Parts: sequence; structure tokens; C-alpha cells
Amino acid sequence: MPDAFTTRVLNVVTGAEETVVDLTRQCASFLGEVAEGRDGLLNVFVPHATAGIAVIETGAGSDVDLLATLHHLLPADDRWQHRHGTPGHGRDHVLPALVPPHATLPVIAGTLELGTWQSVCLVDTNADNPHRQVRLSFLG
Repeated sequence: MPDAFTTRVLNVVTGAEETVVDLTRQCASFLGEVAEGRDGLLNVFVPHATAGIAVIETGAGSDVDLLATLHHLLPADDRWQHRHGTPGHGRDHVLPALVPPHATLPVIAGTLELGTWQSVCLVDTNADNPHRQVRLSFLG
């Protein structure tokens, strides 16, 4: 019998710019290897204090709109109490309150059940840390 719980860590390079990285293919590939037609849950978790996971449309401008909205809500200026790193870095530590560091998604018959335009994305506004880990865990 396959393991009821399986996990894997993805290493993602986000670069020196604010970015939204689509992880949907990596999630589907992981499930193709471990879910074997089973129902269950995929948990996607980023163990960083300055990044989050969003389920959002990509490629039609929504990812750019998300970054613009976050920049509007969390300006990169000197208003933040948390002051190490690049100017305005304190905002990056507030990001997970708006874009949580996790998402738990349904898996049906081994396939990630997303809406037509939904993608699983890493959201990273922190230019100080271009190397991220994302943990994928399947329970089923």
C-alpha cells in the first residue's frame, strides 16, 4: 500500500525582484508520483517569514495585479518597525498575514482539483532572499 503521507521539498530561485512563481506543474508532477489515483489533500507550505502561497490566476495579468496591490498595501518605505535588510523590508514580514504561507488543496483520483483558471503560486516580495523552499505534502 502506498504511504498515506508523503512530502517533498522544492528549491525555488525567485531572483532579486518581487515575483509570483507558478508551482502548479511541480504540484501536479509530485501528485503524479505519490497520489496514485487516490483522493486526499495536498498541503503547500513555504517555511519563510517573508513569502506566501496564493491560489490565483496567472498569465492574464492577475499575478502582476497582485504584486501591485501588495505594493500599494505594503509600501517599501521607512514606516516599518522591522528595519534590517533593504529599505522597506519590514513590509515583507507583514506579507504572510495577507498571503498565508500555506494552502491545502483537494486531490481527487490523484489529480489536483483546481478551478479552470487557478494556479498554485509562491508569492515573494523579499529581494533579500532569492532562494526559497516550498514543502509539498500529500495526505491520502
